[in-house]
Amino acid sequence: MKIVLAPDSFKESMTAKNAALAMEKGILKVFPDAECVIVPMADGGEGTVESLVSMTNGEIIKTEVLGPLGEKRFAEYGLLGEGQTAVIEMATASGLELIQPEDRNPLITTTYGTGQLIKSALDKGVTRILIGIGGSATNDGGVGMLQALGVSFKDKNGEELVFGGGALGQLHSIDLSGLDDRISQVKIDVACDVTNPLIGENGASAIFGPQKGATPEIVQLLDQNLALYADLIKQDLGKDIAYTEGAGAAGGLGAGLMAFLNAHLKKGVELVIEYTGLEERVKGADYVFTGEGSIDGQTLFGKTPFGVATIAQKYSIPVIAFAGRIGTGVEPLYDHGFTAIIGILTGVTSLNEALESGEANLAFAVENICRVLKK
Repeated sequence: MKIVLAPDSFKESMTAKNAALAMEKGILKVFPDAECVIVPMADGGEGTVESLVSMTNGEIIKTEVLGPLGEKRFAEYGLLGEGQTAVIEMATASGLELIQPEDRNPLITTTYGTGQLIKSALDKGVTRILIGIGGSATNDGGVGMLQALGVSFKDKNGEELVFGGGALGQLHSIDLSGLDDRISQVKIDVACDVTNPLIGENGASAIFGPQKGATPEIVQLLDQNLALYADLIKQDLGKDIAYTEGAGAAGGLGAGLMAFLNAHLKKGVELVIEYTGLEERVKGADYVFTGEGSIDGQTLFGKTPFGVATIAQKYSIPVIAFAGRIGTGVEPLYDHGFTAIIGILTGVTSLNEALESGEANLAFAVENICRVLKK
């Protein structure tokens, strides 16, 4: 019997790899000769680096960068086992969680540290980079990232812009001559699950600015600044990205990646499926087990278990999903490849107890399902 184990992390309880190992433990109690194919998954956000590095026996690279407020800090990215692919989570260098709530200010926060991670990856000789851009603290259109890679953004006096979305209002010229020429030899994929444009009422500033510390007045200013930025990109690069889907992701980092680095934006789980080779691994499987901390109606919109089930469905392989919490609206999932959705809790308990006993509960739930399958 071949069973593919492709869970996401159960947040605050277990990593995707640990969840897969817990599943394996439960399976082997019932089917000691089963072939368990472990494929730790993610959706392009937190945990993506860890999942892909563990999947490929890669390594974690730690390097000093500038954080979102320009402070020195260390950030990590992954180098996959084949040595040619880097996986970056921008939030590790430029993320909202790196700043105390009272210090959040998108007028001054920068993506410079994300650019430094890209540069470090280029120094490793990679030919492909996957960047997850969720959780940003920034609204600078990716200008900081690009400055770290050699692009110059000057005001009318020929001075380089300072960090932050607030400075974009002084943008007068863009000079690409210093852009790291290794970029042209690298394919860049961006894990992006939002479709917001760069500007306007559904743009980066209006939708995401408030959570980054922007008042209504600041939102308006940031939107005007990004509009100026988009105009200069259209004028100098011939690329119209103001209303492109995904351009507003991560405070306009999506726009910067597409316009200057020719990056391709895709749904996060689709990229992780590609990078892990999940589709090839599920071929010939008897069952696929997946799961994450919570499964509900939102799972249908690109969450990891849905992506896994979509692949398994192509080969008519039953999918059993496990979750710490099963919310409302799961019924449509049964029409999209899910055979069963199983809660792993063994009784009424506190949240802390549930998180602490996650691995044991998951192993026990999987064991019980396998006992049913054995009949």
